[in-house]
Amino acid sequence: MTVQAGELWVADIPFTNGLASKKRPVLVLWLDGRDAIVSAVTSAAPRSPTDVPLTAWQASGLRLPSTVRLARLDCLEQSLMLHRFGQLEPSDAQRVKTVWSQHIKPQF
Repeated sequence: MTVQAGELWVADIPFTNGLASKKRPVLVLWLDGRDAIVSAVTSAAPRSPTDVPLTAWQASGLRLPSTVRLARLDCLEQSLMLHRFGQLEPSDAQRVKTVWSQHIKPQF
């Protein structure tokens, strides 16, 4: 199993208390050694400037219209990536990159 940036995966995301986890769709943003930095993917409508609605969600392998929430990041061991189900279409990938460069910045 090889994880690549731009892919959509189902990941087993542990709760902060460590007692349970939940399987959620994620977009792989980049890899750092054995870790994958991912962003949450949700069927909820966009609610902030860092939410990117996907226009080609069906072609990407998603079942429902979806939004990438760039403000919801996780750093996961790649072993928590359960299965790949798609990849962002180039137009959606470009919009994610544009929103990232415009809105994701340290604020200190």
